Amino acid sequence: MSPNQYNRLIDIVSNFPNLKIGVIGDFFLDKYFVIDPALAEVSLETGKPAHQIIKIYHSPGAAGTVTNNLRALEIGKIFAIGAIGDDGEGYELLQDLHQQHIDTAYLIQSKKMFTPTYTKPLQIEGDRQIEQSRLDIKNRKRLLPQIENQILMNIEKMLPELDGLIIADQVEEPNFGIVTDNVRDALTDAGSRFPQKVLFADSRARIGLFKNMYIKPNKFEAYRAMYGKIKSGDIPIEEAREYGSELAKRGNHAVVVTLEKDGALLCESSRATHIPGIQVRGEIDSVGAGDSFAAGFTAARCAGSSDEEAAIMGVVVSSITIQKLGTTGTATPEEVRRRLSELRGNDGQI
Repeated sequence: MSPNQYNRLIDIVSNFPNLKIGVIGDFFLDKYFVIDPALAEVSLETGKPAHQIIKIYHSPGAAGTVTNNLRALEIGKIFAIGAIGDDGEGYELLQDLHQQHIDTAYLIQSKKMFTPTYTKPLQIEGDRQIEQSRLDIKNRKRLLPQIENQILMNIEKMLPELDGLIIADQVEEPNFGIVTDNVRDALTDAGSRFPQKVLFADSRARIGLFKNMYIKPNKFEAYRAMYGKIKSGDIPIEEAREYGSELAKRGNHAVVVTLEKDGALLCESSRATHIPGIQVRGEIDSVGAGDSFAAGFTAARCAGSSDEEAAIMGVVVSSITIQKLGTTGTATPEEVRRRLSELRGNDGQI
């Protein structure tokens, strides 16, 4: 990394507290139950094991993971936009978001839907906690029209106030989550009407349908967007470059294709720039790396960076979070500045 590039990125980080960024999408609750197998009892009623929980904790997941990352980066104002249930899980999710100082005025609560929840039993084995089969609470029907209409109104209210908006489309079943076809169409229209706003979309199943905004598929999601099926085996960088450039043509906007340890490709219709990965030493945990990339990229772009500088910031932030084991990691500005200092003048090895 050149001295000029380093100085630019340091200046960009210093602008984070001045930003207003919204996150729209599927806010999940990640809820953990720690089980001590040594305390197991036998149920008198069923004769089956009764597992004993010794600790319960929870945190925002899915779109909430993105807000966690933005808060860690010390973004000045963060807004949650979407809908959750008026239930116990919703209460816990709001509690967690408020502890992070996330503005939830535009997060609708309804008794007619569940708060999506990933319930994760963790069994103690020696000095580790091993995740067991997950129990999911999800909405199994289309988002209600009255909730969808309110979300559409909230987009119109919020967008003029924001520097950027991250779209987190987590639910695979079409129209069951917050980012329905109608919501995606409204965001596509907003990308055309507000070209100065930074709109950034991440979607597991439908990334190729977002237009007039940045999209961030990983290389396998890019293949799926191109061909409508899941790719077996690895995808070389040159092949991912072709997918990214084609998606940029279709979506009328730059595309970022993430490449795991190989970094990312910033793709436009006529060219693609490779942002090399940062090779960190030791064990890594890649859970949530895509969300941390999204937060870093969007924050940098809102703070006045170029597309390439934003992609570098995304790679830097995710290189920090993957070194935080057993948790969905986040990165602070101080950690970002330290990582940039480590990269200054070296070959990307940490």
